[in-house]
Amino acid sequence: MIVADMAKHDELFEILRSVLSHPLTEPEIRRSVPKKFRAGLDRRLSEFEKSGEIIQIRYGRYGLAEHMNLVTGKVQGHADGFGFVIPETEGQKDVYIGPQNFREAMHGDRVVCRIEGHRRDGKPEGRVIRVLARAVKTVTGIYQSRGRGGVIVPAQKRVVQDFLVPPGKSMQAKSGEVVVGSIVQYPDAHQTAEAVVIEKLGYPDDPVAERRVIIRQYELEEEFPPAVLKMADKIAEPADRDCKGRLDLRGEWVVTIDGEDAKDFDDAISIKSVPYGWELGVHIADVSNYVSPDTALDLAAYQRGTSTYFPGFVLPMLPFNLSNNVCSLKPHVDRLTLSAIMTLNASAEVTGYRFTPSVINSAHRMTYTAVAEILANPAVAPDKASADNLVLMNGLAKKIFHNRVRAGGLDFELPESKIIIGAKGEPEKIIRSDRNDAHRLIEEFMLSANRCAANFLADEPSLYRIHPSPDPVAVAEFFEFAGRLGYVTSERLELKYRLQELLKLAHGHPDEKLINFIMLRHMKQAGYSPNNIGHFGLAFAEYTHFTSPIRRYPDLIVHRLIKEKLKGAPRYLDLEGLSEAGRHCSERERVSEKAERDVTSMLKVRYMAGREGEEFDGVITGVTAFGIFVEMTDVFVEGLVRLTDMHDDYYDYRDKEHMLVGKRRGKIFRLGGAMRVRLKHVDILKKEITLEPASEKPGAFRGKRGEKGGENKGKKFDKNRGKGGSGKGKNFKNRSRRVI
Repeated sequence: MIVADMAKHDELFEILRSVLSHPLTEPEIRRSVPKKFRAGLDRRLSEFEKSGEIIQIRYGRYGLAEHMNLVTGKVQGHADGFGFVIPETEGQKDVYIGPQNFREAMHGDRVVCRIEGHRRDGKPEGRVIRVLARAVKTVTGIYQSRGRGGVIVPAQKRVVQDFLVPPGKSMQAKSGEVVVGSIVQYPDAHQTAEAVVIEKLGYPDDPVAERRVIIRQYELEEEFPPAVLKMADKIAEPADRDCKGRLDLRGEWVVTIDGEDAKDFDDAISIKSVPYGWELGVHIADVSNYVSPDTALDLAAYQRGTSTYFPGFVLPMLPFNLSNNVCSLKPHVDRLTLSAIMTLNASAEVTGYRFTPSVINSAHRMTYTAVAEILANPAVAPDKASADNLVLMNGLAKKIFHNRVRAGGLDFELPESKIIIGAKGEPEKIIRSDRNDAHRLIEEFMLSANRCAANFLADEPSLYRIHPSPDPVAVAEFFEFAGRLGYVTSERLELKYRLQELLKLAHGHPDEKLINFIMLRHMKQAGYSPNNIGHFGLAFAEYTHFTSPIRRYPDLIVHRLIKEKLKGAPRYLDLEGLSEAGRHCSERERVSEKAERDVTSMLKVRYMAGREGEEFDGVITGVTAFGIFVEMTDVFVEGLVRLTDMHDDYYDYRDKEHMLVGKRRGKIFRLGGAMRVRLKHVDILKKEITLEPASEKPGAFRGKRGEKGGENKGKKFDKNRGKGGSGKGKNFKNRSRRVI
């Protein structure tokens, strides 16, 4: 029935495309369409209007957006009062919206804008003519008293409108206090934005309050509803009756391998050496046994979509009793699992697999650090079985990795940082977090299990983890950039192998990090969809997420689909339901990532406070028309060297050449180059770090192959290119993880 309705909806729109050769009123449209579409036509027109496909103009007439120079998309605001509409239709250019045309829309809103001209750079410029959907219902910021009322100044820079607070609606907040306001009046041409204070969070000098600001800013759920907690707390440890009918693996050597501070263990592994190769077991917490569709617990998990991890703190997708207790695969206790048991031949190719409900009793809770030590010296293992099996696993993982790379999978190695949080919530240390063989072992085994899950479900509607191929224009731009650095690959190679070849050519050279970084920037975002287009980054024809149902809702969906297929039961989600779940979970993942990035940035700013005047070696992570972003390598913190603080010369920003060039001395700055900087100022409230050059000697900026300034040539490659600069660099450390 749902599919039929969708087909009828699409058929009507095609008819409207032919009927609306010019704007018509609803009665005129009714007379022009076939009789079967006339019932409920007003509702259908309203749906098309909400989707932005048709627009109602003056005198009640409807017209096609595509014929009226209109673009539907989401607003991306800028702190300086202007913004962009990012089109929903692939291939359309972003539309610049000037401050005078931006008063009614807010960052994140879904809008329709009219293109009214083009800027000097050829990019379209327009105005917002209709807000289709508001992105936020609350505003978080600093409260300032004004007369009998007050105003909330948003903490999010992209929200440029202040919100008036009427008298008596401030919860007696004091000036300078951080508050959350419920929006009661959105900005428009005739009225100022208004909000009423619904929560006081403290003062911005408190790191916990600052974290809560970001949580509210992204409208993340910090607490579960009482009914959900009550339901979760009633779930008991698995009893003998719960284990009946499951594959009993409690006598097998099964272990978990996670980070030192992990609490939600949702995957365990086992291995056997067999005559034809290996039998690899990946055993995943059977969350679907406890969380049934459409219950309060399930709806709360769906709403969150994912767990959000901050340094020293987590907003879990599931309540504590499930995420850290009943579902968590803790050692020496029985746990219900859904197992993927794979057979691999001597070449580490999967020759068969099966999925089955199971029960395990983990022998050890191991950490990446401990496993890496065992792999380096098996004698330090807790027992002989652990030593033998981990060495066996490592050999298998290396072969699986080799096969994946040979098939065209990309492997990025970019350093990541880890913030150590003290008892009071303040950052105490920032350290480099390297991946070792234990990380790679788990990654390859999880990829294999995910791949088998996708294959198992491929004959019926399912939910895939997809990663589109990069845009051809972006790819051409990237190869042009790499060629200027001396890295040339054959155009006859298939794209994935050409990218691989480029990574190999740059390996071990000063430009390696730069090439990895820019290549990642030119990749599209991965997401969830029932439309399987494959996974470009992994070079998999079919792929899904199966291995983390405690912290990712799509994995829980996949578990349910697998168990339904094993039982021969009907699917609980149809194609439309899977499409909506994929869209929602992709959106929740991106919101979570942004919040994690903002909290990390906030903590890094706090870590640098009080260190003004110190000098650091750094790497240029962004070059813009207004300055240079530099990451200080010893502390993994990024700051901005403004052009106004570069006193040794006047600099031109050459967009096409991707660099800043000194007019008098010819000094060149490019992405990935080395630069020594001095910490000039730290602004905790604005979350800004200002740097200045520590040395003005030309010798400090010499590049590779003796080219003067060659190591500092380039531009900032990111999704904000050409958008006026956000005033903040893009953190690229975790993009490699996001690709999968």
